[in-house]
Amino acid sequence: MNILLLGLRAATVDAARAQIEQPGLTVSVGTNIEDLRAVFARTTIDHVFIGGALPLETRLELVGEIFRLSDATTVHMKDLASGREGFLPFVRGVLRGLTR
Repeated sequence: MNILLLGLRAATVDAARAQIEQPGLTVSVGTNIEDLRAVFARTTIDHVFIGGALPLETRLELVGEIFRLSDATTVHMKDLASGREGFLPFVRGVLRGLTR
């Protein structure tokens, strides 16, 4: 499974990647639409996780670009209220559901 983590802070998405890496899971990270495009140009992405701290306009732009680039990628958007600390539990929870 190939996933892409997108967030406002590189440190947050890098930390999440380091903590969820496992056999059979390829994790790419980014903080903007250019990163998203670069990852999609390199590989097929199954699931994209978008952090809640990104501005709404950016989140909407990312979603639109994902759906333009792929007809098979799913998008998972985190809430803002749970803060930066909620990103890793959000990603883990969705991945747990996807692998059941």
